Amino acid sequence: MDYGVGVRRKEMALQSGTLLPLLFPKHSSGAMAHAQEIRVCTNRTCRKQGSFQTLETLSALAPPNLAVNSCGCLGRCGAGPNLAILPDGFIVAHCGTPAQAAQLVATLFSRDDADATSSLEALALRKRAEIEFQNRNLSEAELLLSQAIDSEPFGGMHVLFKCRSVVRLELGNYRGALQDAREALNLAPRYSEAYICQGDAFLALNEFESAEQSYLASLDIDPLIRRSKSFKVALSL
Repeated sequence: MDYGVGVRRKEMALQSGTLLPLLFPKHSSGAMAHAQEIRVCTNRTCRKQGSFQTLETLSALAPPNLAVNSCGCLGRCGAGPNLAILPDGFIVAHCGTPAQAAQLVATLFSRDDADATSSLEALALRKRAEIEFQNRNLSEAELLLSQAIDSEPFGGMHVLFKCRSVVRLELGNYRGALQDAREALNLAPRYSEAYICQGDAFLALNEFESAEQSYLASLDIDPLIRRSKSFKVALSL
């Protein structure tokens, strides 16, 4: 059977909010502690079972040192959404709800249920802030993001700072936007979106050379950003 990621066949399932090893139980906890990447199957069957929502939730909750990416079929079709945890090669099945995704990340980093819950609450605040931002209720969006940051979730803090940087830039608080972008980069030094936010803040402050360096740093991390309309506009200014 082709698992698509070249991993050893080890399987785990999320049941009743906990991780239960199906194979190699004596070695599972030590291996999980060294997780570097989660790959989420987005093939047809897992997609129907909600793998895109799982991918989105894991991406939002993961600490900077845990990469989250999509992948092809991992096998066990019908038992999904299925994930692979690298480099040790565990396959996790039935990870189909935000609560299960949060529990998985908490387990990987030896956190408890309270940490998983607080991370979900921070994510909910961020989602509310995104709605307020779309509705141009910028002050309310900033408040919600500040509440999420103050709750100090164990994962996703760099994303929260990046989001608040965007809001503060729109509010005209350019120094605050720059500070938040820097906080995001302190937590995640290779976070390309935070470099763009930093560049936008420098641009608003008329610090053009620093803005250019930030944009180029983002491009160095993620060359595909060059194709985006916003990036082309930023470099043309």
